[in-house]
Amino acid sequence: MRALRLAAVIAVTAFTAQADVTSHGVSAFGELKYPGDYAHFEYVNPDAPKGGAYTGRSTFAARTFDSLNPYILKGEPAIEISLLVFETLMYRAWDEPDAMYGLIAESVTYPDDRSWAEFQLRPEATFSDGTPITADDVVFSLNILKEEGSPTYKTAFRDLASAAALSPQRVRFEFREGAATRDLPILAAQVPILSKDDWQGKEFAESSLVPPIGSGPYTIGDVKPGRSITYEKNPDYWGKDLPINIGKWNFASLNYEYFKDSTAAFEAFKSGAFEMHEEFFSKLWATGYDFPAIEKGWVVRDVLPDGRPSGTQGYWFNLRREKFQDPLVRQALALGFDFEWSNRTLFYNLYNRTDSFFEGSPLAASGAPSEDELVLINAAPGLPKSAKAEAFVPPQTDGSGRLRRLLRKAGKLLDEAGWKVGPEGVRQKDGQALSIEFLSNSPAFERISGPYIKNLKLMGVDAEYRQIDAAQYQQRTEDFDFDIVVARLPIQAVPGTELRNLWHSLSSDAKGSLNLAGVANEGIDALIEAVIGAESAEQHAIAVSALDRSLRAMHIWVPQWTKGSHTMAYWDKFGKPGVKPPFGRAIVETWWIDPAKEAALKEARSK
Repeated sequence: MRALRLAAVIAVTAFTAQADVTSHGVSAFGELKYPGDYAHFEYVNPDAPKGGAYTGRSTFAARTFDSLNPYILKGEPAIEISLLVFETLMYRAWDEPDAMYGLIAESVTYPDDRSWAEFQLRPEATFSDGTPITADDVVFSLNILKEEGSPTYKTAFRDLASAAALSPQRVRFEFREGAATRDLPILAAQVPILSKDDWQGKEFAESSLVPPIGSGPYTIGDVKPGRSITYEKNPDYWGKDLPINIGKWNFASLNYEYFKDSTAAFEAFKSGAFEMHEEFFSKLWATGYDFPAIEKGWVVRDVLPDGRPSGTQGYWFNLRREKFQDPLVRQALALGFDFEWSNRTLFYNLYNRTDSFFEGSPLAASGAPSEDELVLINAAPGLPKSAKAEAFVPPQTDGSGRLRRLLRKAGKLLDEAGWKVGPEGVRQKDGQALSIEFLSNSPAFERISGPYIKNLKLMGVDAEYRQIDAAQYQQRTEDFDFDIVVARLPIQAVPGTELRNLWHSLSSDAKGSLNLAGVANEGIDALIEAVIGAESAEQHAIAVSALDRSLRAMHIWVPQWTKGSHTMAYWDKFGKPGVKPPFGRAIVETWWIDPAKEAALKEARSK
């Protein structure tokens, strides 16, 4: 009987309607941690001082920007704009895996089957220009994002069939008939709310540097395209006294500097040109932090643990290209990446190998599938037979850099796939050479990919590394014009509808989607829908594990590495709460400038 119930997870989840629920928050499973009368989140300092300037660097991947609209495909948006300037109906708590609490909306009402949701907006909620946020703005936001936003929103919001204003402060979302509804009130709560009036007469889908009107704690200040952006604290921010915001948004301003060259960025940090830096290079973290400011105690090194799934960082094969459609080819090519050698030689043993698409999560598959997993896998068509076996784990090496055994195995797999060694040592099939281009916009990955490429050449693969500028790279990845790219795809602690944008047929040809591999498999689709439609945490865990081992059996990527933490360096002027939330860094949200530390640092540097 249990197996039959689990098999039904693949179909649309059916609930028995009971009384409607009205609450200050919503989660996928279980009770909310914080009651309706909570004073503030536990991971903040409610007495944190306000003021001071935060100066940081754009993230490692973002080397430029040319847009102030983060919701469209065109252009590269400024860092953190969606976090600081725009708000959603509800906002998550970083110490719960899936909980959302009221922000623009003070409450949400939904039936037991979650077939619709109504949000009651706070009457005091306003945009930064002082105009009230209304239900019409919510309706406009959903429609414009689905119709003219990045194609990813069409996939992400496909089950949000419509929104309608019931009154100026009440909006109702109707969900797609036949959709699994467990996560849909949460999804509706995450729709970014835009000002309808602000966008009248403007082309939403066109990249622009005109500052938009938002409702968040910050407004856009000084903008130097491609160089820097400053966000200024809105003194009239409508939500500053809400329990969800107590102890948060403490900086008076936040300035982000952009650097196209990582070496230049690090030198700028060492000189104090900016004061908060996340280090992405293991070699630099291990050997480069011996400069004077460190020795004098002016700069602090900190390791912040991260309880979230580590994400899916790896080399992604583009399965849209014929040469990668044979799983034997993909499996063979993966054997050329020697993680153990790379970790010892390049990464100073700071990383662990990634095995799972849900690495760092208790949901990751391990060992042989359970009976319940097999029920789902057997019912999902088109999956490889190996999905029913032990969860695939990349082979380990001795770290010596000598891969003779694995290279011989790779050669046999390529032979079996019909790629034979030609007269010049390059494998050929049907008169075509097996040529592969590693596309990147980062010089840093050349030293990592170089040894991998060398091993591929030993297999008889004509492989090369090609670095292009950021704009070209963005365009080519959005158009899926690549052989192999490196990317880290985010994974939620409680995976749900976002999986459609990663590996579902719906996103396989959607320009700009995160389905980089181009996965379009009926069985994977069914398992994703099983995850989304799971009625309990137990069923959800079973479905995620089945999905994980099935994806791993398809060999759609070459998994790289993880360390489950953030390596941070910062000038010693910051204060931080005594509790770090497990599911986020929350630096910008919850840290502050410590006046005493700032004064002491200023005095020390003046001597």
